[in-house]
Amino acid sequence: MVEQRKKILLLDTGNEWGGGTNSMLELLKRIDRSQFDLHCCFYHNYSRGKGDSIEQVLTALGIPILFIPQRKQPRWAKIGKELLRSLVFFNRQLRLRATQRVDAVWRIQPNARQIRQRLADGHFDLLYMNNQPGSNLEGYLAAEGLPVTVVQHCRIEPVLNRELVERVNHRVDAIIAVSNGVRQVLLDNGVRPEKCFTVFNAIDIWQPLPARAAMRSQLLQISDDTFVFGSIGSLIPRKSNHHILSALEKFSAAFPAARWRMIMLGEGPELSKLQQQAEQAGIADRVVFTGFRSNALEYLAALDVFILASKSEGLPRVVLEAMLLNTAVIGSRVTGTAELIEHDNTGLLFEYGDVQTLFEEMKTLYLDAEKRSFLLHQANASVKQHYAIEHYVSGVETILKNAAHGNSSHV
Repeated sequence: MVEQRKKILLLDTGNEWGGGTNSMLELLKRIDRSQFDLHCCFYHNYSRGKGDSIEQVLTALGIPILFIPQRKQPRWAKIGKELLRSLVFFNRQLRLRATQRVDAVWRIQPNARQIRQRLADGHFDLLYMNNQPGSNLEGYLAAEGLPVTVVQHCRIEPVLNRELVERVNHRVDAIIAVSNGVRQVLLDNGVRPEKCFTVFNAIDIWQPLPARAAMRSQLLQISDDTFVFGSIGSLIPRKSNHHILSALEKFSAAFPAARWRMIMLGEGPELSKLQQQAEQAGIADRVVFTGFRSNALEYLAALDVFILASKSEGLPRVVLEAMLLNTAVIGSRVTGTAELIEHDNTGLLFEYGDVQTLFEEMKTLYLDAEKRSFLLHQANASVKQHYAIEHYVSGVETILKNAAHGNSSHV
């Protein structure tokens, strides 16, 4: 008897192409279609910069996709939020709850009703949600009362409150955490341990890799004796790129004759602030803002040091990619990043926001080529041993296959 494929609806409520999107697509490219009948439900047909849209990519993979159009915030919701904020101005938590209540009425509940209709009409066996519980409340609401298995893939350090944790414990059948750190955050907030599973983010360690020398000359058009720092990611507050620029200001003052560049790859709302900061620090001529680039791996290969100064992460793929490319890594000691980097062995860590220590580590890697070489060797071996994409795909497939509505213990 041929086993029937499990029919899965993947829900993604995001509005931009980020690391979580790339990790999701790496899974969808490789997942066993003989076991899983995949369909996708998105809110936005976002694009990879000026390149392909998510609809084009999924269509090329042969995965059906549908969109739930998002309406513009109504006037009553805006007024209601402002009124409620003014009434509870004295308490931040109350302000947050008040605005969430308004959002629930005009956005979350209508979306939940549409998702629920699609789950029922499509006779789906499983709802698979991308990102974190706080971004997928409508999915939990949609599945309420339906005989549908619910799996949450938590790709970033989650933001939780008691009400959300109660809802997760009540309705989710399995949560996939991309790192042990993310799983621990879930547990610390009260999510039941039998529902939580770690499947590490991973990358394709067998992919063809760009050559450093060629990338430096072709992309950056710089000489071999120029030392290149870099960062890759959305220019948003959470990424804390302003800490990098502050450290570079110190580096420039300490080494006025040094030949160096800083490459900031990405786009986002913080761009103008970061450009202004670079101007005020007197380093604008050394800092290159490239905007979004679809060939981020090539830029990463051209760097001497990659810096990730984020306030929070899940398990950043870009760190794994830097390690694979033999680019030294400095990262903030936060969930996910600190799990990938063993300080003084596979990279360097600094406490989040500690600009002075970040500068000292930049200085160390600039001056000490022998230490940099040691870190590269150790990091490259680690990523190849522990973070191959095959482990990631197999781990997710196992959970999707075995998760059952109302029973987490056997996953």
